Amino acid sequence: MENLSKTITKWTGWKRWRLAWMAVAALALAFPAVMYSQSLPPAVAQERSELLNNQWDPAKLYAILTSQNPEAGENLYRAAFAAGPAIIPKLESALKDDRTAEFAAQTLAYFAEAKSMAILEKLLKDPRDLDLRRFYYGVLGGSADSRDIETLLNKVRSSDREPDRDVTRNAILALSISSDAALVARLHEAETQVTDPVIQDDIDTAAMVIELRAKYMATPAGKSAASSPEQAINSYFMPALQPPAGSDAQQNAGVEVKVKNLTWWPDKSRVLAAVDFENPEAVASYHMVLQKNQSGWKVASVWLEDEREKPQTQAPQK
Repeated sequence: MENLSKTITKWTGWKRWRLAWMAVAALALAFPAVMYSQSLPPAVAQERSELLNNQWDPAKLYAILTSQNPEAGENLYRAAFAAGPAIIPKLESALKDDRTAEFAAQTLAYFAEAKSMAILEKLLKDPRDLDLRRFYYGVLGGSADSRDIETLLNKVRSSDREPDRDVTRNAILALSISSDAALVARLHEAETQVTDPVIQDDIDTAAMVIELRAKYMATPAGKSAASSPEQAINSYFMPALQPPAGSDAQQNAGVEVKVKNLTWWPDKSRVLAAVDFENPEAVASYHMVLQKNQSGWKVASVWLEDEREKPQTQAPQK
C-alpha cells in the first residue's frame, strides 16, 4: 500500500526555500487585513458532524484521503480538527487500520494535548512500515518542557542510525520553530555527530532560522507577534526574511505568504492554518498549528505538506 504521508515530509527543497527567503532579505512581510471567519464552510461542517456522530468506515475515509480532489482530504483534516478531543477514541481505533493510521496519527499530532500525546508516544514502538514515529517527534518542538527538546536533539544526534530520514527531518523541523538562541550552539554540537550531508544541511538551516528568529523576536515587531494567529504565522516566516550582516539583497515582490484558511479548535484555544509560501519558481504548502496561552498566540507545530514547482515561461529562441 502506498505510504500516503510520505509527501507530508518531503524536504528535498528546503535549502531552495532557505535561498529564496534570503533573496528577499529586505522585504517587510506583512499580512493583509483579512478577517477569517470562525465558522466552518458547509462541506467541512457536514464532515465534522459525520465524524462526531457516525461510525467510521475505514474504506470511506481512505477513499477521501486518496481522492484526486485534494480539497476532499483537506476538508477531512479540517473537520477532524474542528471536532476536537471528542473523536480521540475513534482516532485511536483508526490507528489500527493501515488505511487510516496516518490520518489518525497526523490528527492526534494536531491536537497534541495530553491524551493525544500519550497515544502518539506508543507509536514509537509501532512495528509497521508506516514510520508513524515522525508524528510524535513533530509535535515536541512546541513543548515548554526542556526534556522534550532534549529528546529531539537526541534524535538528531542519532540520525546516522535512523533508517528513515523523514523521522529525523520532522525532529529538525520541530526544533526550527524555536526562538531560543541557546539552541543554535546545541544544534551545531549535534551536527558534529552526523555524517549524512542532507541532514547536516537541514541542521544548518534550522540553526540559521532559529538565530534569526531570536533576533527578530527581540525587536518591537517581534514582541507584538503573539497578538493574533496571523501574526504568529508571520513570526515564523519573518526571521528568514531578515538580511545577514552586510547583505545588500534586494526586495522580491514575487515572494508571498498566503494564509488559505483557519480552522478553530472547539474551545478556540488552538488553530489549524493552511499556509502557502510562494516564490516565482515554486510553492511550499504547510499546515501550522497555533496555540493560545497567557502571552498570546504561538506556533505549536509546523508540517510541510507539499512542494511544487511552477511552470516557467521560456524566453523565445532567437
